[in-house]
Order: sequence, then C-alpha cells, then structure tokens
Amino acid sequence: MMTQSWDVVVVGAGPAGSLAARELARLGRSVLLVDRATFPRGKVCGCCLNGSALETLAAVGLGDLPKRLGAVPLNGVTLAAGGRRASVRLPSGVALSREAFDAALIDEAKIAGAIFQPGTTVRRTSGIELELTSASETLLIQPGVVIAADGLNGQLTAMSGERSTVAPHSRIGAGVVIDHAPKDYSAGRIFMAVGRGGYVGLVHLEDGRLDVAAAFDPEFVRTSGGLGSAASTVLAEAGFPAIANLAESPWRGTPPLTRQARQVAGERWFAIGDAAGYVEPFTGEGMAWAVASAVAVAPLASQAWSPAVIGEWEATHRRLVKSRQTVCRIVAKVLRSPRLSRFAVRVLAVAPGLSRPVVAGLNRSRIGGRLV
Repeated sequence: MMTQSWDVVVVGAGPAGSLAARELARLGRSVLLVDRATFPRGKVCGCCLNGSALETLAAVGLGDLPKRLGAVPLNGVTLAAGGRRASVRLPSGVALSREAFDAALIDEAKIAGAIFQPGTTVRRTSGIELELTSASETLLIQPGVVIAADGLNGQLTAMSGERSTVAPHSRIGAGVVIDHAPKDYSAGRIFMAVGRGGYVGLVHLEDGRLDVAAAFDPEFVRTSGGLGSAASTVLAEAGFPAIANLAESPWRGTPPLTRQARQVAGERWFAIGDAAGYVEPFTGEGMAWAVASAVAVAPLASQAWSPAVIGEWEATHRRLVKSRQTVCRIVAKVLRSPRLSRFAVRVLAVAPGLSRPVVAGLNRSRIGGRLV
C-alpha cells in the first residue's frame, strides 16, 4: 500500500472543507481535499447565503464569486403560519445552488494549490493516520493535521472517540429541487411556511429552479406518508399555494439536525462546519457558520502543532458559531409551537420592524473570529 504525507488533509468538500483547503493552500501548506462524492452534486440545503456569509467570502477575496455564478439577490422573507402572512426585509443575501457553489469553491481550492480527490472514502486507522480508498487505489496518508468537514454524520466526526450528541426531539432535514416553480413563488424572496410538524422554505435558484428545504418532526413525516406529503401538508396549513407533484418529487432526507460534537478539536485534528455541531437554521445561517469556521481554522491549522491550539479553536468556535446558534435555537422553539408561530406572524404583519434585531444579528459579519 502506497504511503503519502501531507501537511493537511481536509475530509469533506462542502463549503467548509473547500474554503478551509483554499485558505490553507494560500498559507503555503500542502493540502489534500477529499470527498466520497463526485461533483457537481446537490445537497439538502436552503441554498441561501446571508450577509454574514457574503462578508466572509469578501474578506478572503471571493466577494465576486456569487455574482459570477449568477446568484439571485434576496430582499426579503415571506413568513406564513395558520393562513396569515408577514413580510420581513433582508439587508442582504443571495440564493445559489449547492451544485454551483460547492463546485466553484473546489475550483478555488485547486487554483490555490490544493489537490482534490473525489469519489474517495476515508477510514481512520490509528491516531490521525488515514486510509483513503478510491476506485483505482488505496492510500495510507500520514497528515500533519486533519480537518474534519464531513457533515452531520461523517466518519471523522468521532475523532475524539465519541459520536456527536443528538438533541432530544431533533428534527430531520429534507429537500428537493424542482423545475416547475409556480409563479406565486417569485424570485428574490424566501418563502417560509410553518406548520404543526415542521417548516418549509422555498427560494428561486440562479438557473430558474425552485429549491425546497424543510425541517420536520420524524413522527410527522411518518404519519403524513413521506417527506413530500409532509411538505405539501405544511404548505397547505400555512396558506401557501400548492405545488404540483410535490409529494411525488425525489425528496432526500438528512440525519437529525440539532446535535453537539463532544469535541471540536483534539490531537492534530479540528472539526468545522456541520461536523462541529449544528442546530436548525433559519435563512442562510448554516452556510454562514461553515465559511466562517473554515476561514478561522486555517491560521491555527497551518502553524506548528501545539496542544494549546485545541483550546484556541474551542474558544474561537464558541465565539464564532455557538453564540449565533443560540439565536437559531430560540427561533426554532418559536417555530415548533403553532400558537407562538401564528402569534409571531400576526405581530410581524403589523410591526415588521420588530424583526430587525434578529435579522441584523444573523447577518452581522464575524471575520477571523471577531465580531465586526
């Protein structure tokens, strides 16, 4: 078996992993980026980049990337529950498919000097030694540092020896991208439907398709007869127009969303993005957390290893991501209660300005781990 050495191996080529690989390569490190998938590929995702995510991209010289990809500017959210609607203005944000965004970030990592190896499974052998298996070969890798960016339930999220802890009553994610977008769902807005068993978000993508992403109680999905039927029920309860053949569309689900990693760093490894913990997002927070953690981890992962960087990353991640997840936890609790969600929509319908502190907080930029 062939053995290779790399300064850094990044496992997972989503936004967190690809951007981390780019930043580490720009710092002069030899970087191997691997993913078990082949690209381009879709993901269950709201496909929104909020103001915070856009500011992070701009800070590392990628501010023009969404525009180059044709991202759709977002100006507001239409929130519906119990047949009532409210409109909330967004200060910034874009909608962009994961196929386009992920592929572009991988290209940027390669331009910076990282080597990308798709279609590759990763197995931890001992310590941080990794065995990489593709269709053509198996390699034994001796990395200086490992970045675990392999998602909610990835193989390397247990680098500490323990899996992440799933929150009780955690909802599951679900999504589908459809070609037949009804004219009722106009481009440039996020449509959020809240029902008794979950919520559904809809947004136009750069290629004219409609992205539909949801968070559901697992029992609600079971009693509804599947993910598509659950989504149709929530849209109807909220008072949004029905979408033809939505229940029969090729839906995909995710593991439980809200979870906490036992550790976000250890001996020569760091966890970033969803692998470091996740809560139900609202409008673009998931990718904002991903790109922010990617940029922040690069300086720590590029320096000579010291046990002190474990505490540094724990503190940085807590300040950069966990504090923002607290806001999403509060929003998620409101959305879980039919009475509270209907009340919130009624209040926002007559006083939309009350949403400004929450919207501003979620869109505020944190660059390099500092609030700006």
